[in-house]
Amino acid sequence: MGELTRNDILQVVEEKKIKFIYLQFSDILGTVKNVTIPVQQLPKALDGEIAFDGSSIEGFVRIEESDMLLKPDPNTLTVFPWKTGEGATARMICDVYDIDGEPFQGCPRHVLKKALKEAEEMGYTANAGPECEFFLFLKNEKGEATTISHDRGGYFDLQPLDLGENARHDMVLYLQEMGFEVETSHHEVAPGQHEISFQYANALLTADNVATFKFVVRTVALQHNLHATFMPKPIQGINGSGMHTHLSLFNLSGENAFYSSLDERGLSPTAYHFIGGLMKHVRGYTAITNPLINSYKRLVPGHEAPIYIAWSEQNRSPLIRVPSRKGKGTRVELRSPDPSCNPYLAFAVMLKAGLNGVKNKIEPPPPVNSNIYNLSKEEQQNEGINELPLTMEEAVEELEKDEIIKEALGEHIFQRFIDAKKMECENFRSHVHPWELEQYLRVF
Repeated sequence: MGELTRNDILQVVEEKKIKFIYLQFSDILGTVKNVTIPVQQLPKALDGEIAFDGSSIEGFVRIEESDMLLKPDPNTLTVFPWKTGEGATARMICDVYDIDGEPFQGCPRHVLKKALKEAEEMGYTANAGPECEFFLFLKNEKGEATTISHDRGGYFDLQPLDLGENARHDMVLYLQEMGFEVETSHHEVAPGQHEISFQYANALLTADNVATFKFVVRTVALQHNLHATFMPKPIQGINGSGMHTHLSLFNLSGENAFYSSLDERGLSPTAYHFIGGLMKHVRGYTAITNPLINSYKRLVPGHEAPIYIAWSEQNRSPLIRVPSRKGKGTRVELRSPDPSCNPYLAFAVMLKAGLNGVKNKIEPPPPVNSNIYNLSKEEQQNEGINELPLTMEEAVEELEKDEIIKEALGEHIFQRFIDAKKMECENFRSHVHPWELEQYLRVF
Protein backbone atom coordinates (compact mmCIF):
# COMPACT_ATOMS: atom_id res chain seq x y z
CA MET A 1 0.00 0.00 0.00
CA GLY A 2 3.04 2.28 -0.02
CA GLU A 3 4.04 4.78 2.63
CA LEU A 4 1.05 5.36 4.91
CA THR A 5 0.59 8.27 7.28
CA ARG A 6 -1.43 8.18 10.46
CA ASN A 7 -4.34 9.90 8.69
CA ASP A 8 -4.14 7.40 5.82
CA ILE A 9 -4.50 4.52 8.26
CA LEU A 10 -7.45 6.06 10.06
CA GLN A 11 -9.12 6.76 6.71
CA VAL A 12 -8.62 3.19 5.44
CA VAL A 13 -9.97 1.78 8.68
CA GLU A 14 -13.09 3.92 8.38
CA GLU A 15 -13.65 3.17 4.68
CA LYS A 16 -13.20 -0.58 5.08
CA LYS A 17 -15.43 -0.65 8.19
CA ILE A 18 -12.73 -2.41 10.19
CA LYS A 19 -13.80 -3.48 13.66
CA PHE A 20 -10.69 -5.22 15.01
CA ILE A 21 -6.96 -4.96 14.39
CA TYR A 22 -4.40 -7.70 15.00
CA LEU A 23 -1.10 -6.32 16.31
CA GLN A 24 1.33 -9.06 15.27
CA PHE A 25 4.96 -9.69 16.21
CA SER A 26 7.38 -12.60 16.19
CA ASP A 27 9.04 -14.42 19.05
CA ILE A 28 12.64 -15.61 18.80
CA LEU A 29 11.67 -19.02 17.39
CA GLY A 30 9.58 -17.41 14.64
CA THR A 31 6.09 -18.02 16.01
CA VAL A 32 3.77 -15.13 15.15
CA LYS A 33 2.13 -13.67 18.25
CA ASN A 34 -0.88 -11.40 18.36
CA VAL A 35 -2.63 -8.79 20.48
CA THR A 36 -6.10 -7.94 19.16
CA ILE A 37 -7.52 -4.48 19.75
CA PRO A 38 -10.92 -2.99 18.88
CA VAL A 39 -10.63 -0.23 16.31
CA GLN A 40 -11.30 2.42 18.97
CA GLN A 41 -7.85 1.67 20.44
CA LEU A 42 -6.05 2.29 17.12
CA PRO A 43 -4.88 5.85 17.93
CA LYS A 44 -3.33 4.56 21.15
CA ALA A 45 -1.64 1.75 19.21
CA LEU A 46 -0.25 4.18 16.63
CA ASP A 47 1.29 6.14 19.50
CA GLY A 48 3.08 2.95 20.65
CA GLU A 49 1.13 2.77 23.90
CA ILE A 50 -0.15 -0.82 23.71
CA ALA A 51 1.70 -2.87 26.33
CA PHE A 52 1.93 -6.63 26.77
CA ASP A 53 3.54 -9.14 29.12
CA GLY A 54 6.92 -10.04 27.58
CA SER A 55 7.61 -12.71 30.20
CA SER A 56 4.95 -14.89 28.55
CA ILE A 57 6.80 -14.93 25.21
CA GLU A 58 9.46 -17.54 24.47
CA GLY A 59 12.95 -16.06 24.87
CA PHE A 60 11.87 -12.51 25.65
CA VAL A 61 12.35 -11.42 29.29
CA ARG A 62 12.00 -12.60 32.87
CA ILE A 63 8.87 -11.96 34.89
CA GLU A 64 10.47 -9.12 36.85
CA GLU A 65 11.08 -7.15 33.64
CA SER A 66 7.93 -8.14 31.78
CA ASP A 67 6.31 -4.93 30.51
CA MET A 68 6.94 -4.33 26.80
CA LEU A 69 5.44 -2.05 24.13
CA LEU A 70 4.20 -2.73 20.60
CA LYS A 71 4.87 -0.12 17.93
CA PRO A 72 3.05 -0.97 14.67
CA ASP A 73 4.71 -0.31 11.33
CA PRO A 74 2.14 1.83 9.44
CA ASN A 75 3.14 0.36 6.08
CA THR A 76 2.11 -3.15 7.16
CA LEU A 77 -1.59 -2.36 7.44
CA THR A 78 -3.46 -5.11 5.58
CA VAL A 79 -7.13 -6.01 5.61
CA PHE A 80 -7.85 -9.73 5.91
CA PRO A 81 -9.82 -10.85 2.84
CA TRP A 82 -11.91 -13.31 4.87
CA LYS A 83 -14.73 -12.45 7.24
CA THR A 84 -14.25 -12.91 10.99
CA GLY A 85 -17.76 -12.01 12.12
CA GLU A 86 -19.44 -8.64 11.71
CA GLY A 87 -17.17 -6.10 10.04
CA ALA A 88 -13.65 -6.50 8.68
CA THR A 89 -10.40 -7.29 10.47
CA ALA A 90 -6.97 -5.89 9.63
CA ARG A 91 -3.46 -6.53 10.86
CA MET A 92 -0.33 -4.47 11.45
CA ILE A 93 3.12 -5.90 12.12
CA CYS A 94 4.85 -4.43 15.15
CA ASP A 95 8.32 -3.80 16.47
CA VAL A 96 8.80 -4.55 20.15
CA TYR A 97 10.18 -1.88 22.48
CA ASP A 98 11.27 -1.79 26.09
CA ILE A 99 9.04 0.12 28.47
CA ASP A 100 11.57 3.00 28.37
CA GLY A 101 10.98 3.38 24.62
CA GLU A 102 14.21 1.74 23.39
CA PRO A 103 14.12 -1.01 20.73
CA PHE A 104 13.99 -4.40 22.45
CA GLN A 105 17.15 -6.36 21.68
CA GLY A 106 15.16 -9.59 21.59
CA CYS A 107 12.87 -8.40 18.78
CA PRO A 108 13.73 -10.40 15.61
CA ARG A 109 12.48 -7.59 13.37
CA HIS A 110 14.95 -5.24 15.05
CA VAL A 111 17.78 -7.72 14.32
CA LEU A 112 16.98 -7.67 10.60
CA LYS A 113 16.72 -3.88 10.61
CA LYS A 114 20.20 -3.75 12.13
CA ALA A 115 21.60 -5.92 9.31
CA LEU A 116 19.87 -3.75 6.70
CA LYS A 117 21.33 -0.66 8.34
CA GLU A 118 24.80 -2.15 7.96
CA ALA A 119 24.11 -2.82 4.29
CA GLU A 120 22.95 0.77 3.85
CA GLU A 121 26.12 2.09 5.48
CA MET A 122 28.08 0.05 2.93
CA GLY A 123 26.05 1.62 0.10
CA TYR A 124 23.54 -1.17 -0.55
CA THR A 125 19.91 -2.13 -0.24
CA ALA A 126 19.22 -5.85 0.18
CA ASN A 127 16.50 -7.88 -1.50
CA ALA A 128 15.26 -11.37 -0.75
CA GLY A 129 12.92 -13.72 -2.58
CA PRO A 130 11.91 -17.02 -0.91
CA GLU A 131 10.40 -20.17 -2.42
CA CYS A 132 8.19 -21.46 0.39
CA GLU A 133 7.20 -25.13 0.33
CA PHE A 134 4.61 -26.76 2.57
CA PHE A 135 2.47 -29.88 2.95
CA LEU A 136 -1.31 -30.18 3.04
CA PHE A 137 -2.52 -33.12 5.13
CA LEU A 138 -5.88 -34.56 6.07
CA LYS A 139 -7.28 -34.28 9.59
CA ASN A 140 -8.69 -37.21 11.56
CA GLU A 141 -12.20 -37.57 12.96
CA LYS A 142 -11.16 -35.52 16.01
CA GLY A 143 -9.96 -32.67 13.81
CA GLU A 144 -6.31 -33.39 14.60
CA ALA A 145 -3.55 -33.18 12.01
CA THR A 146 -2.30 -36.37 10.38
CA THR A 147 0.53 -37.01 7.90
CA ILE A 148 -1.90 -38.51 5.39
CA SER A 149 -1.97 -36.66 2.10
CA HIS A 150 -5.20 -36.28 0.17
CA ASP A 151 -3.40 -36.52 -3.19
CA ARG A 152 -0.75 -38.55 -5.00
CA GLY A 153 0.44 -35.68 -7.14
CA GLY A 154 4.03 -35.01 -8.15
CA TYR A 155 6.05 -32.14 -9.57
CA PHE A 156 3.83 -29.72 -11.56
CA ASP A 157 0.89 -32.14 -11.65
CA LEU A 158 -2.68 -30.93 -12.24
CA GLN A 159 -6.04 -32.21 -11.10
CA PRO A 160 -7.14 -34.94 -10.60
CA LEU A 161 -3.70 -35.91 -9.23
CA ASP A 162 -3.22 -32.51 -7.55
CA LEU A 163 -6.16 -32.44 -5.14
CA GLY A 164 -4.73 -29.44 -3.32
CA GLU A 165 -5.18 -27.15 -6.31
CA ASN A 166 -8.41 -25.56 -5.09
CA ALA A 167 -6.94 -24.73 -1.68
CA ARG A 168 -3.78 -23.41 -3.33
CA HIS A 169 -5.83 -21.19 -5.66
CA ASP A 170 -7.68 -19.70 -2.68
CA MET A 171 -4.34 -19.04 -0.98
CA VAL A 172 -3.09 -17.18 -4.04
CA LEU A 173 -6.28 -15.12 -4.33
CA TYR A 174 -6.15 -14.13 -0.66
CA LEU A 175 -2.47 -13.24 -0.91
CA GLN A 176 -3.13 -11.08 -3.96
CA GLU A 177 -5.93 -9.27 -2.14
CA MET A 178 -3.43 -8.58 0.65
CA GLY A 179 -0.97 -6.95 -1.75
CA PHE A 180 1.32 -9.88 -2.64
CA GLU A 181 2.61 -10.22 -6.19
CA VAL A 182 2.46 -13.99 -6.52
CA GLU A 183 4.73 -15.24 -9.29
CA THR A 184 4.04 -19.00 -9.35
CA SER A 185 2.18 -21.73 -7.50
CA HIS A 186 2.41 -25.43 -8.19
CA HIS A 187 2.43 -28.94 -6.80
CA GLU A 188 5.85 -29.98 -5.57
CA VAL A 189 7.69 -33.30 -5.82
CA ALA A 190 6.16 -35.16 -2.88
CA PRO A 191 2.47 -36.13 -2.48
CA GLY A 192 0.63 -33.34 -0.70
CA GLN A 193 3.54 -30.90 -1.11
CA HIS A 194 3.07 -27.44 -2.61
CA GLU A 195 4.99 -24.26 -3.35
CA ILE A 196 3.90 -20.64 -3.76
CA SER A 197 6.53 -18.07 -4.76
CA PHE A 198 6.08 -14.33 -4.51
CA GLN A 199 8.12 -11.51 -5.99
CA TYR A 200 11.37 -10.53 -4.34
CA ALA A 201 11.42 -7.30 -2.36
CA ASN A 202 13.37 -5.47 0.32
CA ALA A 203 14.43 -8.07 2.89
CA LEU A 204 12.33 -6.54 5.70
CA LEU A 205 9.16 -6.49 3.58
CA THR A 206 9.92 -10.04 2.46
CA ALA A 207 10.32 -11.26 6.05
CA ASP A 208 6.98 -9.64 6.90
CA ASN A 209 5.52 -11.35 3.84
CA VAL A 210 6.83 -14.78 4.88
CA ALA A 211 5.21 -14.41 8.31
CA THR A 212 1.94 -13.34 6.69
CA PHE A 213 2.20 -16.08 4.06
CA LYS A 214 2.37 -18.82 6.68
CA PHE A 215 -0.65 -17.36 8.48
CA VAL A 216 -2.70 -17.20 5.26
CA VAL A 217 -1.74 -20.74 4.17
CA ARG A 218 -2.78 -22.21 7.50
CA THR A 219 -6.03 -20.22 7.53
CA VAL A 220 -7.05 -21.33 4.03
CA ALA A 221 -6.11 -24.94 4.77
CA LEU A 222 -8.50 -24.92 7.73
CA GLN A 223 -11.25 -23.57 5.47
CA HIS A 224 -10.72 -26.66 3.28
CA ASN A 225 -10.65 -28.98 6.32
CA LEU A 226 -6.93 -29.57 5.80
CA HIS A 227 -3.84 -29.02 7.91
CA ALA A 228 -0.93 -27.04 6.45
CA THR A 229 2.53 -27.62 7.88
CA PHE A 230 5.89 -25.99 7.24
CA MET A 231 7.67 -28.78 9.11
CA PRO A 232 10.79 -29.54 7.04
CA LYS A 233 10.52 -33.34 6.92
CA PRO A 234 7.14 -34.68 8.06
CA ILE A 235 7.43 -38.02 6.22
CA GLN A 236 10.45 -40.28 5.91
CA GLY A 237 11.60 -41.29 2.44
CA ILE A 238 10.14 -38.40 0.44
CA ASN A 239 11.33 -34.87 -0.22
CA GLY A 240 11.16 -32.39 2.63
CA SER A 241 10.14 -28.74 2.41
CA GLY A 242 12.72 -26.06 1.78
CA MET A 243 12.74 -22.29 1.56
CA HIS A 244 15.31 -21.59 -1.15
CA THR A 245 16.14 -17.91 -0.78
CA HIS A 246 17.28 -15.61 -3.59
CA LEU A 247 19.47 -12.72 -2.43
CA SER A 248 20.76 -9.62 -4.18
CA LEU A 249 22.30 -6.27 -3.35
CA PHE A 250 21.52 -3.04 -5.19
CA ASN A 251 23.57 0.11 -4.91
CA LEU A 252 21.87 3.30 -3.81
CA SER A 253 21.43 4.45 -7.43
CA GLY A 254 19.26 1.39 -8.10
CA GLU A 255 21.77 -0.75 -10.01
CA ASN A 256 22.27 -4.43 -9.28
CA ALA A 257 25.59 -4.65 -7.41
CA PHE A 258 25.94 -8.36 -8.28
CA TYR A 259 26.06 -7.80 -12.06
CA SER A 260 29.08 -7.03 -14.21
CA SER A 261 29.17 -7.12 -18.01
CA LEU A 262 32.96 -7.47 -17.83
CA ASP A 263 32.87 -10.91 -16.19
CA GLU A 264 32.39 -14.12 -18.18
CA ARG A 265 29.72 -15.23 -15.70
CA GLY A 266 28.18 -11.77 -15.46
CA LEU A 267 29.11 -11.50 -11.79
CA SER A 268 30.74 -8.56 -10.04
CA PRO A 269 33.47 -8.81 -7.38
CA THR A 270 30.73 -7.92 -4.89
CA ALA A 271 28.76 -11.00 -5.94
CA TYR A 272 31.78 -13.29 -5.67
CA HIS A 273 32.68 -11.92 -2.24
CA PHE A 274 29.05 -12.21 -1.07
CA ILE A 275 29.09 -15.87 -2.11
CA GLY A 276 32.39 -16.26 -0.29
CA GLY A 277 30.87 -14.87 2.90
CA LEU A 278 27.80 -17.10 2.65
CA MET A 279 30.02 -20.15 2.25
CA LYS A 280 32.48 -19.22 5.00
CA HIS A 281 29.80 -18.70 7.64
CA VAL A 282 27.18 -21.24 6.56
CA ARG A 283 28.05 -23.78 9.25
CA GLY A 284 27.64 -20.96 11.78
CA TYR A 285 24.23 -19.79 10.61
CA THR A 286 22.68 -23.16 9.74
CA ALA A 287 21.14 -23.44 13.24
CA ILE A 288 19.19 -20.26 12.41
CA THR A 289 18.14 -21.14 8.85
CA ASN A 290 17.40 -24.76 9.82
CA PRO A 291 16.28 -24.43 13.45
CA LEU A 292 14.55 -27.73 14.24
CA ILE A 293 15.86 -31.18 15.06
CA ASN A 294 13.58 -32.25 12.22
CA SER A 295 15.43 -29.88 9.85
CA TYR A 296 18.36 -32.31 9.75
CA LYS A 297 16.10 -35.15 8.55
CA ARG A 298 15.72 -33.06 5.38
CA LEU A 299 19.43 -32.28 5.02
CA VAL A 300 20.45 -35.73 3.78
CA PRO A 301 21.65 -36.80 0.32
CA GLY A 302 19.18 -38.10 -2.23
CA HIS A 303 16.17 -35.83 -1.76
CA GLU A 304 17.37 -32.62 -3.48
CA ALA A 305 18.39 -30.99 -0.20
CA PRO A 306 21.78 -29.25 -0.55
CA ILE A 307 24.19 -30.43 2.14
CA TYR A 308 27.43 -29.71 0.27
CA ILE A 309 29.19 -26.36 0.76
CA ALA A 310 29.86 -25.43 -2.84
CA TRP A 311 28.44 -23.14 -5.50
CA SER A 312 27.52 -23.41 -9.15
CA GLU A 313 26.09 -21.38 -11.99
CA GLN A 314 23.34 -23.90 -12.80
CA ASN A 315 23.93 -27.20 -11.01
CA ARG A 316 21.38 -27.66 -8.21
CA SER A 317 23.34 -30.08 -6.03
CA PRO A 318 25.54 -27.44 -4.30
CA LEU A 319 24.52 -25.13 -1.49
CA ILE A 320 24.48 -21.99 -3.66
CA ARG A 321 23.25 -21.59 -7.22
CA VAL A 322 23.55 -18.56 -9.48
CA PRO A 323 20.43 -18.47 -11.70
CA SER A 324 20.94 -17.76 -15.38
CA ARG A 325 19.11 -14.43 -15.45
CA LYS A 326 21.57 -11.53 -15.58
CA GLY A 327 21.46 -7.75 -15.36
CA LYS A 328 18.88 -6.42 -12.94
CA GLY A 329 17.88 -10.01 -12.14
CA THR A 330 21.36 -11.20 -11.11
CA ARG A 331 21.13 -12.94 -7.76
CA VAL A 332 22.39 -15.86 -5.71
CA GLU A 333 20.14 -18.64 -4.44
CA LEU A 334 20.89 -20.15 -1.04
CA ARG A 335 19.22 -23.56 -1.09
CA SER A 336 19.65 -24.80 2.47
CA PRO A 337 17.07 -22.81 4.52
CA ASP A 338 13.76 -24.42 5.41
CA PRO A 339 10.39 -22.77 6.09
CA SER A 340 10.41 -23.49 9.83
CA CYS A 341 12.99 -20.72 10.29
CA ASN A 342 12.27 -17.29 11.73
CA PRO A 343 12.48 -15.23 8.51
CA TYR A 344 13.72 -12.11 10.29
CA LEU A 345 16.65 -13.91 11.90
CA ALA A 346 17.33 -16.06 8.82
CA PHE A 347 17.56 -13.09 6.45
CA ALA A 348 19.63 -11.18 9.01
CA VAL A 349 22.31 -13.89 9.32
CA MET A 350 22.41 -14.56 5.56
CA LEU A 351 22.87 -10.87 4.91
CA LYS A 352 25.46 -10.48 7.67
CA ALA A 353 27.49 -13.41 6.30
CA GLY A 354 27.38 -12.07 2.75
CA LEU A 355 28.26 -8.52 3.79
CA ASN A 356 31.18 -9.86 5.82
CA GLY A 357 32.41 -11.50 2.64
CA VAL A 358 32.10 -8.18 0.76
CA LYS A 359 33.88 -6.25 3.52
CA ASN A 360 36.76 -8.70 3.74
CA LYS A 361 36.89 -9.60 0.04
CA ILE A 362 36.41 -13.31 0.76
CA GLU A 363 36.96 -15.20 -2.47
CA PRO A 364 34.81 -18.31 -3.02
CA PRO A 365 36.39 -21.50 -4.35
CA PRO A 366 35.88 -22.33 -8.04
CA PRO A 367 32.32 -23.36 -8.96
CA VAL A 368 31.42 -27.04 -9.01
CA ASN A 369 29.39 -27.78 -12.13
CA SER A 370 29.20 -31.57 -11.76
CA ASN A 371 26.56 -33.40 -9.71
CA ILE A 372 28.08 -33.58 -6.24
CA TYR A 373 25.74 -36.43 -5.29
CA ASN A 374 27.61 -38.61 -7.81
CA LEU A 375 31.05 -37.82 -6.37
CA SER A 376 32.70 -40.21 -3.95
CA LYS A 377 33.78 -38.97 -0.51
CA GLU A 378 37.36 -38.97 -1.75
CA GLU A 379 36.44 -36.91 -4.82
CA GLN A 380 34.54 -34.45 -2.62
CA GLN A 381 37.57 -34.09 -0.36
CA ASN A 382 39.84 -33.56 -3.36
CA GLU A 383 37.49 -30.79 -4.52
CA GLY A 384 37.56 -29.26 -1.00
CA ILE A 385 33.81 -29.74 -0.58
CA ASN A 386 32.64 -29.82 3.04
CA GLU A 387 29.18 -30.58 4.43
CA LEU A 388 26.63 -28.65 6.45
CA PRO A 389 26.12 -29.70 10.07
CA LEU A 390 24.35 -33.05 10.18
CA THR A 391 22.53 -32.59 13.51
CA MET A 392 21.04 -29.81 15.57
CA GLU A 393 23.75 -30.35 18.21
CA GLU A 394 26.49 -29.87 15.63
CA ALA A 395 24.78 -26.79 14.21
CA VAL A 396 24.51 -25.20 17.67
CA GLU A 397 28.21 -25.90 18.31
CA GLU A 398 29.09 -24.16 15.04
CA LEU A 399 26.85 -21.21 15.89
CA GLU A 400 28.59 -20.77 19.24
CA LYS A 401 31.95 -20.52 17.46
CA ASP A 402 30.95 -17.94 14.81
CA GLU A 403 31.47 -14.43 16.16
CA ILE A 404 30.09 -12.76 13.02
CA ILE A 405 26.75 -14.55 13.30
CA LYS A 406 26.68 -13.90 17.04
CA GLU A 407 27.15 -10.20 16.29
CA ALA A 408 24.27 -10.30 13.81
CA LEU A 409 21.90 -11.81 16.36
CA GLY A 410 23.00 -9.75 19.34
CA GLU A 411 23.79 -11.18 22.76
CA HIS A 412 20.16 -11.44 23.91
CA ILE A 413 18.82 -13.52 21.00
CA PHE A 414 22.08 -15.46 20.57
CA GLN A 415 22.09 -16.74 24.14
CA ARG A 416 18.37 -17.46 24.39
CA PHE A 417 18.34 -19.24 21.06
CA ILE A 418 21.30 -21.40 22.13
CA ASP A 419 19.63 -22.22 25.45
CA ALA A 420 16.33 -23.14 23.75
CA LYS A 421 18.00 -25.39 21.19
CA LYS A 422 20.15 -27.20 23.77
CA MET A 423 17.04 -27.87 25.82
CA GLU A 424 15.25 -29.13 22.71
CA CYS A 425 18.14 -31.50 21.94
CA GLU A 426 18.20 -32.78 25.51
CA ASN A 427 14.45 -33.45 25.43
CA PHE A 428 14.83 -35.29 22.14
CA ARG A 429 17.67 -37.47 23.47
CA SER A 430 15.64 -38.55 26.50
CA HIS A 431 12.49 -39.35 24.52
CA VAL A 432 11.71 -42.91 23.40
CA HIS A 433 10.84 -42.79 19.71
CA PRO A 434 8.62 -45.13 17.66
CA TRP A 435 11.64 -46.23 15.61
CA GLU A 436 13.32 -47.57 18.75
CA LEU A 437 10.24 -49.55 19.73
CA GLU A 438 9.92 -50.96 16.23
CA GLN A 439 13.57 -52.00 16.10
CA TYR A 440 14.22 -53.18 19.65
CA LEU A 441 11.06 -54.05 21.59
CA ARG A 442 10.55 -57.56 20.20
CA VAL A 443 14.26 -58.34 19.81
CA PHE A 444 15.84 -57.42 23.14
